[in-house]
Amino acid sequence: MKPIYVLNGPNLNMLGQREPSVYGAETLPEIEKLCRAKAAELGLTVDFRQSNIEGELVSWIQEARSKAAGIALNAGAYTHTSVAIHDALRAADVPAVEVHLSNVYKREAFRHHSFIAAAVNGVICGFGSHSYVLALEALASLINTNKKG
Repeated sequence: MKPIYVLNGPNLNMLGQREPSVYGAETLPEIEKLCRAKAAELGLTVDFRQSNIEGELVSWIQEARSKAAGIALNAGAYTHTSVAIHDALRAADVPAVEVHLSNVYKREAFRHHSFIAAAVNGVICGFGSHSYVLALEALASLINTNKKG
């Protein structure tokens, strides 16, 4: 079975240090460990990555088209700015879920618009690191539904 790509955008490497009142105290390696455990429970594997570079995220999304069963994407600030990530997701042709640690709708107005939401199956936000768990559960359901259909 192909892995789920869990892709993380800019500044997520700073989790645990950057604004813990907004993003929580967990580090990205701790979230990766949580994702690997949940994926194993669901009979899946994950390929967990982080980049501060928009083009690298786009390349990984393009790669997912042939190498991944689905994508869980926390694009960070690129959520609100990147048409390139939107377009890559539209072309990926695999189930995808947008993930955010914080509830973006309780934050600054500029965070209320997502360029990528229209290109994914769903959006999960506001549950801290549990948002990733929920995204993996959603992807497992989408993947199993596609196998049956």
